[in-house]
Amino acid sequence: MDRILFGDNQFFAVNHISDDKSMAQSMKFKEDSAIIRTLDYAINAGVDTFMCTTHDRIANICEYVRQHPDHYKNFKIFPCMPYAHKYANAMTELGIAGTIKQYVPGNVFGSFFKGGVAFLSKDYLSIMELLIDAEMKMFKGVNTPVIFLQNVMTDMLLGMGMKEVLVAFHQYVQKKYNAEAGFITMNMPKLVEFFEGTPVKNPIICASINKVGFRMSGGKELYEHTLKTKQFRAIAMQVLAGGAVPPKEALEYVCSLPNIESILFGASSKTNIEETVSLIHKFDGVAKS
Repeated sequence: MDRILFGDNQFFAVNHISDDKSMAQSMKFKEDSAIIRTLDYAINAGVDTFMCTTHDRIANICEYVRQHPDHYKNFKIFPCMPYAHKYANAMTELGIAGTIKQYVPGNVFGSFFKGGVAFLSKDYLSIMELLIDAEMKMFKGVNTPVIFLQNVMTDMLLGMGMKEVLVAFHQYVQKKYNAEAGFITMNMPKLVEFFEGTPVKNPIICASINKVGFRMSGGKELYEHTLKTKQFRAIAMQVLAGGAVPPKEALEYVCSLPNIESILFGASSKTNIEETVSLIHKFDGVAKS
């Protein structure tokens, strides 16, 4: 994985600081061209990986990438699924049958049959495979070397002790999409422990990692201990702690930690993107010296 990953919260009005900023971002990125322009700012700053939800508008971005293969030849997308709001909205507008027709790839009757058999037999793994295929439909022809399970699902399965489903997600994306599985969580130490003794070796785990313990279940000290003592590939997200920590201070802390393979950030302006990338490189250099 690349050291720096670019996120999508700013594109879809997700802001941990204020509702006013969320509204402003929603207006700024109401056109797909604004999203593409900002992605190009990130690419020009040396960031070639976009980690995003499977929001409907991402399908338009993928289509643009497919239409410009030379420009995006080194560009990678890390899909994060499921995007729950998409399905909830579709169910309201289209009903069950309409939602299946909208999102299930391939022969709809074959998919119905597979899903129907899965429900009747309580074969949760077949259901999961069907939903992964539905989410991945928009990314056809795009480089997706890592596919993530969103924390809403990861942590639910973690809490229910359904280890076999998380392992099956890992195995299916590897087999079907020639990709590695990633897992987003709000409880990194517990998830790392959960994977011990399973076929998921050296897992990719994305979690909130920041100086003040924001959304770090178990506390900052436990996270630091886990990073020092366990084998996994960590991605640090929410490094600014929802705006509680200034960028320079936040990035200096994260870059000083062991076992942080990648840092995920979002920004809506060329200046902020360039400043963030520059700070990460600066503090990486300090950490190595």
